[in-house]
Amino acid sequence: MHPNPAFRGESAEACLAFALARGFGALSVNGAAGPIVSHLPFCAVPAGIEFHIVRNAPMARALATPQPALMVVSGADAYVSPDWYGLDHQVPTWNYHVVHLRGVVETLPETTLRGHLERLSASFEERLDKAPWRLEKMPEAALARMMRAIQPCLLRVTEVQGTLKLGQNKPDAARIAAGRAMQAAGLGAGAAEIAARMLQAD
Repeated sequence: MHPNPAFRGESAEACLAFALARGFGALSVNGAAGPIVSHLPFCAVPAGIEFHIVRNAPMARALATPQPALMVVSGADAYVSPDWYGLDHQVPTWNYHVVHLRGVVETLPETTLRGHLERLSASFEERLDKAPWRLEKMPEAALARMMRAIQPCLLRVTEVQGTLKLGQNKPDAARIAAGRAMQAAGLGAGAAEIAARMLQAD
């Protein structure tokens, strides 16, 4: 997390809501040879956030016992040119939105896998303007074969932190000027989102 308190103004509740709305992150645990990272979708349950991993992946071996873990959930990001501020003695930087979820990750019993898959797919299907896809659309034999290849897991979240870096440490006029220049630069959807938030930042 960025140490500047200007970028740490979001509450833990707002950070968690962002992470759950995003629903995709990078889970990191310590392995025997160093950090292990898996990129995966997740959804919320009362005990934390649940997801699944491939059984023959290094992450599965690392989770033979419960492990301290960090889930990094990234949002939009964009380069900021120092010329955009209209101030002297500025340097290039990057604005971004990210949330860290810390806790302990553990594997779950096989009996929880089907329910997990139903919850996970429903959490994303409900965002679409169509009848939701359901597990019942899969032939049972094919579904069973695919389920044998994955392991359900749970991250019991103990700490939520976020960084929302939008140039809040700059004078308002400089931040707004940079946001407008970023919009005009046409750098893509991520930059457009960051620029819009720069123009709205307190």
